[in-house]
Amino acid sequence: MLENLTAVNLALLGLAMFTSGFIDAIAGGGGLIQTPAMLLSFPDKNPVEVVATSKTAAFFGTSTAAIQYRKFIKTDSILLLAMVIPAFIGASFGSLLASHISPESFKSSIFFMMIAIFIYTLFKPDLGKVHVDKHSPKKLMVIGSIAACTIGFYDGLIGPGTGTMLMIALVAIMGFAFVGASAIAKVVNATTNLASIIVVGFRLGIMWKLGLVLAVANLAGGYLGSHMAIRKGSSFIRIFY
Repeated sequence: MLENLTAVNLALLGLAMFTSGFIDAIAGGGGLIQTPAMLLSFPDKNPVEVVATSKTAAFFGTSTAAIQYRKFIKTDSILLLAMVIPAFIGASFGSLLASHISPESFKSSIFFMMIAIFIYTLFKPDLGKVHVDKHSPKKLMVIGSIAACTIGFYDGLIGPGTGTMLMIALVAIMGFAFVGASAIAKVVNATTNLASIIVVGFRLGIMWKLGLVLAVANLAGGYLGSHMAIRKGSSFIRIFY
């Protein structure tokens, strides 16, 4: 069995990955499900390697969702590019730093960040119903670039909740409705996942076989979640958010 997992454990991880992909494609935050599941399954491995393996699977689900959104939701390509490049750079530096943090500190950081993101999400249920023009296009690109770089750095360093943070920035700060925010967030998140995979893969290694097997479940969840979100719109996404 892959990485000495029992059939039951592998099946449960597959379920967690499917659920994660489904929810992440709709409103972000799939890492809040899959990261704890992976860390619990591999308590003795370097958590940076475990999280990178989780991101390997998540990359396929996030990319699938991003492609689906790009087919049906129009987004500003210039704004998207202004966010993708800083996000990749930020995630790369965050991943480099993650390998220098002790496993205990890394796990503690994930735990407290998950609690903070959950509390914020719980008390902000009314955002993103409609698109609001809060800024000029130029200012929007500046804000988007800074937010993407910062959140990308967080994703490379810690990881869980990145999709939710991107949604917070796009909806609360930049004024997007949820469906438009999801379309942008998925592309940016796929980019940060890729940066982490590249950096950690070369420096520490990744459980590639397991990551690719779990990718199938995450991809299925991402496809189903993005399909439902596009069909039902912002009100539906807000419920999951």
